[in-house]
Amino acid sequence: MPGPVRSPISARWLVAALVGFTAACAESPKPAADATRLEQTFEKTVRPFVQTHCISCHGSAKPKGDLDLSPFTTLDAVTADHKRWELVLDRLRAGDMPPKTAKQQPTEELRREVIAWVEAVRKYEGDRTAGDPGPVPARRLSNAEYNYTVRDLTGVDIRPTRDFPVDPANEAGFDNSGESLATSPALVKKYLEAARRVTDHLVFTPTGFEFAPHPTVTETDRDKFCVNRIIAFYKSQRTDLADYFLAAWRYKNRAALGRPEATLNDFATEAGISPKYLTTVWGTLTEKPEDVGPIAALQAMWQELPAGGADKLEAARVSCERMREFATDLRAKLVPTVKNLTAPKVHDGSQPLVLWKNRQFAANRMRYVSGAFTVKDLRLPADSAAAKAMVAPADRDAAKHYEATFEPFCGTFPDAFYVSERARVYLNAAGEKNLAGRLLSAGFHSQMGYFRDDGPLYELMLDDAQRKTLDRLWQELDFSTNAPVRQYTGFIWFDRTDSTFLRDAVFDSFRSEDKDCTSDVKVRKLADAYLAKAKRAGANETAQTAIRDYFQSMGATFRWLDKARLKAEPHHLASLYQFAERAYRRPLTGPDRDRLTAFYRSLRDRDGLGHEDAIRDSVVAVLMSPHFCFRVDLPGPGTATGTTRPLTDPALASRLSYFLWASLPDKELLAHAAAGDLHRPEVLTAQARRMLKDPKARGLATEFGGNWLDIRRFEEHNAVDRGRFTAFDNDLRQAMFEEPVRFFTDLIGRDGSVLDFLYADHTFVNPALARHYGMPVSTGGADGWTRVDGAGKYGRGGLLPMAVFLTKNAPGLRTSPVKRGYWVARRVLGEHIPAPPPNVPELPADEAKLGELTLREALARHRADKACAVCHERFDSLGLVFEAYGPVGERREKDLGGRAVDAKATFPGGSTGDGLAGLTAYIRGHRQQDFADNLGRKLLTYALGRSLLLSDEKLVREMRTKLEANDYRFSSLVEAIITSPQFLNQRGEAAAGTK
Repeated sequence: MPGPVRSPISARWLVAALVGFTAACAESPKPAADATRLEQTFEKTVRPFVQTHCISCHGSAKPKGDLDLSPFTTLDAVTADHKRWELVLDRLRAGDMPPKTAKQQPTEELRREVIAWVEAVRKYEGDRTAGDPGPVPARRLSNAEYNYTVRDLTGVDIRPTRDFPVDPANEAGFDNSGESLATSPALVKKYLEAARRVTDHLVFTPTGFEFAPHPTVTETDRDKFCVNRIIAFYKSQRTDLADYFLAAWRYKNRAALGRPEATLNDFATEAGISPKYLTTVWGTLTEKPEDVGPIAALQAMWQELPAGGADKLEAARVSCERMREFATDLRAKLVPTVKNLTAPKVHDGSQPLVLWKNRQFAANRMRYVSGAFTVKDLRLPADSAAAKAMVAPADRDAAKHYEATFEPFCGTFPDAFYVSERARVYLNAAGEKNLAGRLLSAGFHSQMGYFRDDGPLYELMLDDAQRKTLDRLWQELDFSTNAPVRQYTGFIWFDRTDSTFLRDAVFDSFRSEDKDCTSDVKVRKLADAYLAKAKRAGANETAQTAIRDYFQSMGATFRWLDKARLKAEPHHLASLYQFAERAYRRPLTGPDRDRLTAFYRSLRDRDGLGHEDAIRDSVVAVLMSPHFCFRVDLPGPGTATGTTRPLTDPALASRLSYFLWASLPDKELLAHAAAGDLHRPEVLTAQARRMLKDPKARGLATEFGGNWLDIRRFEEHNAVDRGRFTAFDNDLRQAMFEEPVRFFTDLIGRDGSVLDFLYADHTFVNPALARHYGMPVSTGGADGWTRVDGAGKYGRGGLLPMAVFLTKNAPGLRTSPVKRGYWVARRVLGEHIPAPPPNVPELPADEAKLGELTLREALARHRADKACAVCHERFDSLGLVFEAYGPVGERREKDLGGRAVDAKATFPGGSTGDGLAGLTAYIRGHRQQDFADNLGRKLLTYALGRSLLLSDEKLVREMRTKLEANDYRFSSLVEAIITSPQFLNQRGEAAAGTK
């Protein structure tokens, strides 16, 4: 595996880092004196304590709980295995070691002395090694990270790891650690399949390549991608005339609206309409008064609009819609009829004839031909000025002037700004109405082909940049889909099958299946033969011109395509290099580029692949590279002390982005890495703040939050009896999962207090979840989700009463105070609770079958066993407060057996409470710091990608201090982590063996 990429690090930074690290170490007590005192206490007190009270159960023979304390005969042995002694400390603090059943019990003073010694050892060792980056081995991307990275690398959410095995979590519960992310030959095959799946979305353009949201293996798939982009562009343009009339009215009344300085462009921008076309409409309505004709009618309606401010806006809107109806109704009556072009022996649906008709339609979009004197039924109010303006005068000269006013009207208000779909255009109008159109279709029968008909949009509405975009999209349609070639081969096929025109012997050498049918020579020969036969059959000049234009246009397009493909090859290679640089998350080196180029050339020259296939396989090679699949931050040469070395800026950018986004760095972050200033604390924290407000911070909410709160894969949760709980369907299950993700994402984005997780009086719901919670159903935002304030009156607010946790921690047909309480104690408050002993009797699976007992009473009997009581006393009460919530988190007053629920509880320490309010009051009064510490530890574990060490304890204390000093703002935790030595550095060679 290649080593890490290294970049020069300034001497100033190196000195500063060493000074800071030395100062931090100087804060700890003198190691020699402390070690001596700790060693003496160990020999005098702790080791005898272990021999007397522990070793009989936890010796080398058959240690209970796999906890063998016999090897710990020195202080060094204890400090070398601090994790095991953390468990000892936890059990001593809980008072269940030695167990209550033990014959010999230590005095409380002795217990406290041993506890104090273990705590002192931990602090001594933590202070001695404070700032140690710890072992962070190279590891593969987790499945989630791979998916997010591919999403941000390609711009589309492909999720190529959907068939991968589930990633295991490390002991802290996270799946982004080298401790858990192993790689196997079978997984490498999965990676190869995933990479190929990604390249199935590849679309080649004249200037590079990009990725479609769906596979583009077939030509029709590529059609779908390119056509939909053009349609999306069309739909993004606002062409409703009422919007323009209303924006013009707002400009006219800008002073009354309190905006005397606003411009036409201002109102156009606010309305999302074309400033260019609004200027045209404004001029038509105001600059040259007309006395007769359609513009005069519009001007009369314009003058009748109410004047005033916001109080007149709705009335003005209604009148503007009447103006639109007049304009569109009249314009529809002025569309000239375009008859089919026919030629003897040529099928009416032959491409040259159909395309001629399309061009006539397009040419007439903004042109007046005739019809002014036949217009009727315009639905204008009788005797209105607009109606009078539309009365054709009898006088010949006046009539000429009247008709002349229709030309600028048609030029300003086209019959269509663009045509997005059409059916067969050579049918009669009645027959065509019954046929569904195809997007951007040329209107052929049994043949594919596209026709661009957007002249009015292009001329009247689009600015130069928009025109370039639209031109590019149409070019890419031809280039990426090979549409012109397929259209032409379809023409040859059609004129042999549905038509008899090409069945003569002279046409035998022109076949649609011939690969060279689009060559310049063959196109010219077929054009000559086709036109000659048409002439002999009696085709008129118009038909001959249409045939001539068709072959000239198609031939020119084929030559452009040939040149464009050759010209595009260097661009595709350049895109490959850019893709690799982003995939590798660092600047591409010369050898990197040379290897990619050599691989591409070998595919072309040795394997005989075409250009596009070679580029596809080269993209696969990039996605299979360890530089992409792995997070490689291997230790390099140590600093002067040999303990740590700073990460390179690209490596730091990756560490930050995978922490906050679970994905690769974006351009701005990489730009700072390239500039070499990312290590500066002010730059690093500014980037973190920016990234936390980015929508991609949802990755942190989903991956960190989902693992911390143990809702991984809840979207597949199937423990609920859907026959009993019919409201629980896939949509509700998805909404349950989404609620904490939305809550967390919102808290991150607004930099809220982490205490909101516990005490907030708001949550987020969509209609399905609102119905489940008994809340008013709101339409919410574009995705149906909305924030609900005052959620407490519905028994919601914050994380604790969310249905996802209540459902996940219930067996299906009853609640489980044990599981719910254990979840609160372990996941929320961070308690270390051992696994239950084997052969624990199970409670009935169905709450309705508990007999005379309530679930509370059944649990009380269970706790009567002293062996069970020790642990259950720590969490049962934390779950009993949720008894007012059923198995799927629904609020209830009676359980499934019809018994009244009781949500009162006596918490550890003796305080009591009732329901959710009682639990939050207990946490606020006794356990809030436990929650904050646990959240900080979990976030640090996730950020570093490893389990915590004693050397992290000082940082944990600093995080606690900063959190409290900054009103518990989430960003204070993040900033404490990212500016820590652990995050900024990696171990040097001399520290590689440190644990």
